[in-house]
Amino acid sequence: MDPDPLRHQILALLDGKGAHLDFDGTVAGLDAELAGRPAPGLPHTAWQLVEHLRIALWDLVEYSRRPDHESPDWPAGYWPAGAAPPAPAAWEESLAAYRFHLQEMKALVADPAGDLLAPLPGSDFGASLLREALLAAGHASYHLGQIVDVRRALGAWPPQVG
Repeated sequence: MDPDPLRHQILALLDGKGAHLDFDGTVAGLDAELAGRPAPGLPHTAWQLVEHLRIALWDLVEYSRRPDHESPDWPAGYWPAGAAPPAPAAWEESLAAYRFHLQEMKALVADPAGDLLAPLPGSDFGASLLREALLAAGHASYHLGQIVDVRRALGAWPPQVG
């Protein structure tokens, strides 16, 4: 029997297991040019969505581990200024940073010394690590679905990776 089934299930959810999309599968084969291309009828580019995911996940991780963390202003602080990456390297950096922050969140959840249900220090409403991890997973699932919609509208879904 799994010694900690709740942690195991949260980690699987963060990885996009089960009925959820996974980050790497969703962005596979997507380059900076395509990521910055607007899709007809859709409000965001893939770049904007990935950057939004990166910023929000960073914020959730920092909020979970630092009582003095100050979140960006909403909504401007959670979205990039432009529709496209300012340079191809910015796209790759955003992807890498999201993956890094996802590993950080998973490490917080996996730590057996951490209490998933205890109110986080600094939370003014009793938020717990469990809440933040579930919020991260649900938020990712929603926006990864939007990235699929953008890719479909641009004729780039499913990914052609070879």
